[in-house]
Order: sequence, then structure tokens, then C-alpha cells
Amino acid sequence: MHPYEKVQVNVMAIHVIKESRRCLQCKKPMCRLHGCPVETNIPEMIQLFLKGELQQAGAMLFENNPLSVFCSLVCNHEEQCEGNCIQGRKGAPIQVSSIEHYISDTYLDNAVMTHAPLNGQHVAVIGSGPAGLTVAVKLAQLGYDVTIFEKMDKIGGMMRYGIPDFRMPKTILDRYEKKLVELGIHIRPNMGIGGVITIDTLLRDGYDAVFIGSGVWRPRTLGVKGESLGNCHYAIDYLMNPDVFHLGDTVAVVGSGNSAIDVARTAIRKGSRHVTIYARHQEVRASIREFEYAQADGVEFEFNKGVAEITQQGPMVMDLYYDADGKPTGHGEPALVAADSTIIAVSQEPKDRIVSSTTGLETTERGLMEVDENGQTTREGIFSAGDVVLGPWNVVQSVKAAKKTAAAMDKYLTGLREKQAQA
Repeated sequence: MHPYEKVQVNVMAIHVIKESRRCLQCKKPMCRLHGCPVETNIPEMIQLFLKGELQQAGAMLFENNPLSVFCSLVCNHEEQCEGNCIQGRKGAPIQVSSIEHYISDTYLDNAVMTHAPLNGQHVAVIGSGPAGLTVAVKLAQLGYDVTIFEKMDKIGGMMRYGIPDFRMPKTILDRYEKKLVELGIHIRPNMGIGGVITIDTLLRDGYDAVFIGSGVWRPRTLGVKGESLGNCHYAIDYLMNPDVFHLGDTVAVVGSGNSAIDVARTAIRKGSRHVTIYARHQEVRASIREFEYAQADGVEFEFNKGVAEITQQGPMVMDLYYDADGKPTGHGEPALVAADSTIIAVSQEPKDRIVSSTTGLETTERGLMEVDENGQTTREGIFSAGDVVLGPWNVVQSVKAAKKTAAAMDKYLTGLREKQAQA
């Protein structure tokens, strides 16, 4: 390790220790009960860390949330754990995210991956985003032979291809992949399901259950004239590989969620000097922290703005008007906003390749996978969770849903084993 890196690590360790000592060890920890979607035991994590039991703290985090190392970086902490910290009522909340990341990141390299004896059943996991990884880890630990089918060349899904490196270094995913292999999980990269191999192929080849965690990769359009022009792009396409785009000095970003913020901050880092986000309402949909980071980076914001058309010279932008209840009441006349490039970042939706190649799978009106409360789809033995069910959300919500679905899959597969034993 470079001497400068050692200094950075030591400084972070001192900061984490100081923050940990501020924890009041509340009898009713709001950070956990009201703040964390997966109810991470934050007081216990801090207690173990302060006792010098970092490995035990990391193991506890991983058991509760296999993606703890990622959630510690990309969760909306100011509204979740840190937003519910009692210390924040009169001062600064404890920086739970820093503590969790220090512990889980250190634990990742030292963790010894173990699993129950193999039970002879095989599970196919389609997609290696947050939901797919959670299900794969949980079921592999229980003794299932798990194979991940990933259409891209590397694992991570939207975490790798939709979150910029400055928010979450991709090297963490590379380190994580080694742990998946240690756990006995098979990974088939560059293998999309719905083409050469379908779900019916998987079932034919002996997979006892299939999990669909294929995410939402189709950009949602504005539905206005000009979206096919050469100076117009979609957020997910740009974020997947920003280095191949030539945006120019002035960039207009349409949308106000985390993807829009990520696009704007990335564009500035790639050389664009004037980047403006056009939001439909008076506030952004992204987290406050990301909004503030974008402002610090030099991103400008225009609120209550809609786009009527995209032109070669830039978007035609109009004022949007709302009543006291926030309902739209009209708009002004569109006017040209000069921009070298326009990037549309107004959400994503799932592709239909898997559904169209599989009989018995139903979707909702929004094109999302239809499932029951346990993640069971409309076809027996096929389960689903994550963005393809919830729509574009965040990592921790996908983990929460995937944990429940993994438990339901285990129950289903256990039932199959018992039937086979009785036959």
C-alpha cells in the first residue's frame, strides 16, 4: 500500500472510531427500526466494532444484508438510518454510513465464505444486480447449487452500469465476485436469457427453480419530437460508458432523480463545462445529499420546467404551472435553450425479452413482473424481485424484497425435495 493510502486509511479509522463513540446505544434504536429497510442492527454493529470485534461485526452485517458494502455507499442515509438518529435532533447525526462501510469493506476481503452441504437442487438466477446477488448468496449459503446468468460481461447490474465510479468504485464489485466464486456460485457472463437460452431451456436442463432479477434497462422516453437526433441521449446509455460520448461544453439534463444527478456530475467530470438539470417540479426527486453534491460540482438547476421538443440546437423548454396542491394547471410557451447535447433521465422500464419468450408469465400495466407477496410469479417455480417488480428504486429496497423471495424459494424447494423423497 502506498504511504499516502495508509494515511487515508488511518484518518478514516480515527473518524469511524470517533463517530462510533457518539452512539447512545438507544434501547429503541430508531436508526434501525424506522430508518433501515432491512433493519440492520446498527447499535450491535457499533458495539462489536468498539470492542475490537470487527470481523464479527462484518459477519453480522453480511448475514443480514449481503450487499451491506454497497448499501453503505449508495443508500439514502439522510432519510434512513442517519435521518432517524436521535443525535440529529439537536446536532449532527452519527455517520452510520461511514462506520458501516469501514466495517463491511474491511470484512469483504477477509470473509471466509461457507455454505451448508449441497442438497442436490439447482437454482438459476437471471441478472446479477442487487436482487439477483442477494438471492444467489442466500440460496448458495443454504446448500443450493446456484448459477447466475448475466447478459453483460461483468456482474453488478445497475450498480456497475448505472452508478458512477465516484459514488461507488467498481473495484468493490470485482472483489465481491471473488467471494461469490468462493461460495460456489457459478457465473455465466455475456449470457442473456430469452434468446439462445430461455427459461424453458433452464427448466429442461434440471434447474429446480428460476429467479428473475433482470432489472429495468429500457429508457423511458419523453414522447416528444427530436429524441432520435444525434445530440440527444438517454441516461442509462450514457452512464454505461460515458467515455464513448461527445457531449460538448453545454449539456441539458431532463429529469431530477438520482440518475439525472449522476449524469450531470459525470458530464462535468468528463469535460463539459455548463451542465443544467431541468426538473418538472420545485424540488428534485434525488436525495438531498446528492443534490448538494451536484451543486458543489457546479451543476445548475432549473425548476418547474418541461420539455416540448428536442432540436439540433438544444431542448425547447417551457415553464410548468401548478396549483396549491401541486396539480398541473398549464404551461408557458416553449423557448429554445442552447445546448450541445440533451440527456433524458426520466426513469427506466423493463425489457420484455424474457416475458415474450416464456409462457405463463404475466406482467402489470407498467410492464413489471407480476408476483405475489412472496415473489412467486404467475408460473410455478419462477420467482422475481427487485427493480423488475418494483420499478426503478434503490439497492436496499431490492435487497429487502430479494431476502423475502429467497426465503420463499427455499420453502418451495424444500417442499419439492420432500415430495421427491416420498415418491
